[in-house]
Amino acid sequence: MIAADRPDRRSARLFVVEADGTMRDLPRVGLATLFNPGDLVVANDAATLPASLHGTHVPSGEAIEIRLAGWLSLPDPTRFVAIAFGSGDHRTRTEDRLPPPPLSPGDRLRLGSLDAVVERLLDHPRLLELHFPGNRAAVLAGLAHYGRPIQYAHVPEPLALWDVWTKIAAGPVAFEAPSAGFALDWRTLQAWRRHDVGFATLTHAAGVSSTGDPALDSRLPFDEPYRIPGRTAAQVARAKLRGSRIIAIGTSVVRALEAAANPGGNVRAGNGIATGRIARGTRLRVVDAILTGVHQPGESHFELLRAFADDALLAKASAAFIAYRYRAHEFGDSMLLNRQPPLLSREQNRGEGLETKALLEAWL
Repeated sequence: MIAADRPDRRSARLFVVEADGTMRDLPRVGLATLFNPGDLVVANDAATLPASLHGTHVPSGEAIEIRLAGWLSLPDPTRFVAIAFGSGDHRTRTEDRLPPPPLSPGDRLRLGSLDAVVERLLDHPRLLELHFPGNRAAVLAGLAHYGRPIQYAHVPEPLALWDVWTKIAAGPVAFEAPSAGFALDWRTLQAWRRHDVGFATLTHAAGVSSTGDPALDSRLPFDEPYRIPGRTAAQVARAKLRGSRIIAIGTSVVRALEAAANPGGNVRAGNGIATGRIARGTRLRVVDAILTGVHQPGESHFELLRAFADDALLAKASAAFIAYRYRAHEFGDSMLLNRQPPLLSREQNRGEGLETKALLEAWL
């Protein structure tokens, strides 16, 4: 697949995968026409923090880059989970970056005008808890002045902060852009409104997509806080009551809605923490379809898609991405993946006649 190397969304495309396995290749503007009256689209309105900070490891005098990767106590912007690298910048592939200087609890880091203190190491030489002494306003001002958006080598030119904000960006709590939201524009939202397609938002602190280390990547996504407004929870309940679909704009929305759902599929309003991974075998209680980017096997985002469709269908979609030259990564093209019914229901509906015993074994 081709890596999208700049935030150019004018020629973006949309690959639609239906629950029955049929597929369509569309211009992304076609997103405005795909949903039915009563369906509800839910998006993440988190703005992206300038979460990459370059500076000095004071005890050794060596260069260091800190990428903030998670909140320890939202909304307190003074304590974070962070990933550390040595000298270099985003133009070097993340997996090829130098390790940070040896770190110990209590080490001080000088990051622009900000001082930070290593609180503790988290069983990996790149992963740590970090504290910024000082008040909230000073820390946010330092991030705004000295921080840069986290970016990777497939985007060689430095990004500005507005490059990683979606059209609906509100409070700055995400560490990387909730990039599925780049597909949204005001014309699409207006078209949905004209056709009685509902639209709601939640706020989810989307974390980093890559650490550069396979062992650490296997832990992604980290625990991520979210907030679901009461109005959004009520909209979800009304849509489910009338049998309409819930469409999530991005994996962060799936994580938040499913984390907040009770066994009956009702979503609790308020603050929470999305923990664990959604993957193959996860029972989705709320979301019927996801609009997401073009992901590849092995990525944490791809693992989440396995809760929506079986591996055979995802492999077929991946082959189509290559054939149609779809662009991957955060500024790339989009896929709308409609959730397949559980295996038992699919086999019954297709009339393929597996024996009852075999069906039950597949279900269990």
